[in-house]
Amino acid sequence: MSTSNNTVFMPSVLTLIGIPGLESVQCWIGIPFCAMYLIAVIGNSLLLIIIISERSLHEPMYIFLGVLGVTDIVLGTSVVPKMLGIFWLHIPEIYFDSCLLQMWLIHTFQGMESGILLAMALDRYVAICYPLRHASIFTHQLITQIGAVVALRAAILVAPCLVLIKCRFQFYHTTVISHSYCEHMAIVKLAAENVRVNKIYGLFVAFTVAGFDLTFITLSYIQIFIAVFRLPQKEAGLKAFNTCIAHICVFLQFYLLAFFSFFTHRFGSHIPPYIHILFSSLYLLVPPFLNPLVYGAKTKQIRVRVVKMFRSQ
Repeated sequence: MSTSNNTVFMPSVLTLIGIPGLESVQCWIGIPFCAMYLIAVIGNSLLLIIIISERSLHEPMYIFLGVLGVTDIVLGTSVVPKMLGIFWLHIPEIYFDSCLLQMWLIHTFQGMESGILLAMALDRYVAICYPLRHASIFTHQLITQIGAVVALRAAILVAPCLVLIKCRFQFYHTTVISHSYCEHMAIVKLAAENVRVNKIYGLFVAFTVAGFDLTFITLSYIQIFIAVFRLPQKEAGLKAFNTCIAHICVFLQFYLLAFFSFFTHRFGSHIPPYIHILFSSLYLLVPPFLNPLVYGAKTKQIRVRVVKMFRSQ
């Protein structure tokens, strides 16, 4: 690494400052962050154990829920340990390549989570609108194919972000990232070169993944609402719709936090940086934390299995 004309050439190490403006209280902020992470890991691990061990839960909805649990664990683990290292141990340095790897993991698994939520919405759509054909449509082969497509789509779309940063940028204004983790735009803004291509591609990936998934999730639930209200027996309609409530809660909190984080990072110059960084961090922590709690509380089969597990112990 060398410096010239107030720029840095090919830095090998970057510095994450955490939450700008709240450095003095970061040690306290780390406590709820750590608690949410531990609950997320324990809760999602418990969900996985229940889904794997209980044969009656080997259905599309629960298989997708298990995949969502794995995604949440990986997403939280790729961020929180380093974040707590900054808050508690005052170790802000991170190798440049490690930072790019963290960025790839974060955005890849965010894209996978969005794809899994779409798959769960389609599963509920078929189960409610075409109940007699659900088993023949959502076979284990189709579920495997959906999982592979969701994972490959996210990994392939995010990979060029790494290549564009690694290959296009040589000079950087600074090595200090005003963030608590390695986010795409936070790294791009460090560059002392033309970043237009990187910004355009970042927007393309965001709107391709979120735009596509959000559109079809919304269409699925519109069809579900129509089907439920057309049922002659209101009790049967409410029972069918009740199977979707947990998914709707998870879907809303995921996308609301996602859009707030996305737009404030690009267009919220008037918003204090610490607000944006806090919400960006919560966007990565809250879904993994809430998902097992929401599904555990709203899904009878999982709730009963959890009670049995603790009673037997």
